[in-house]
Amino acid sequence: MNTLISLHNRASRGLTSLAPALLPTLARLIFAAVLLHYFWASASTKIGPSLFTPSDGAYGQIFPRAFEAVGFDSSQLSLWHTLVTLAGTTAEFVLPALITLGLFTRLAALGMAGFVILQSLTDIFGHKVDTTTIGAWFDRSPDALILDQRTFWILTLITLVALGAGPLSLDRLFTKWRPVAHA
Repeated sequence: MNTLISLHNRASRGLTSLAPALLPTLARLIFAAVLLHYFWASASTKIGPSLFTPSDGAYGQIFPRAFEAVGFDSSQLSLWHTLVTLAGTTAEFVLPALITLGLFTRLAALGMAGFVILQSLTDIFGHKVDTTTIGAWFDRSPDALILDQRTFWILTLITLVALGAGPLSLDRLFTKWRPVAHA
């Protein structure tokens, strides 16, 4: 029995020593494989006739109740609505790219976690999704969009906030690079 416990302890120490490099690298890889295209495709639907003009669909996604209240006429929305929509669209392009590249990863992952929380709240209160879509924790169905899927998204992002980008990242490259001071 002591041999088995000793073997377990040695294997555990080995895995624990790999975790700081392995977990953030896998988190970024999984984020890129599962969510990068999702967010970029979503952001692409929000671009209107020009980069600085959101599509009507963008207002419908981000401000569903306000957009409906003005009869789905985006010209009736305020400058604030436009600026928030442009910021959200930009965030959907930039933050996933930064995470995938491993550049400013902690900040990008924190921003992305906030984005996912706002996205979920908009779905619940703005789009009024049904309870099946919201889901419930500690039930036997792990397939609800918001409380099940997005909780895993947040866990992946929190891993990056806590541990950084890992060894295969631009963050790591730039922390090793030191500018030469000239006198």
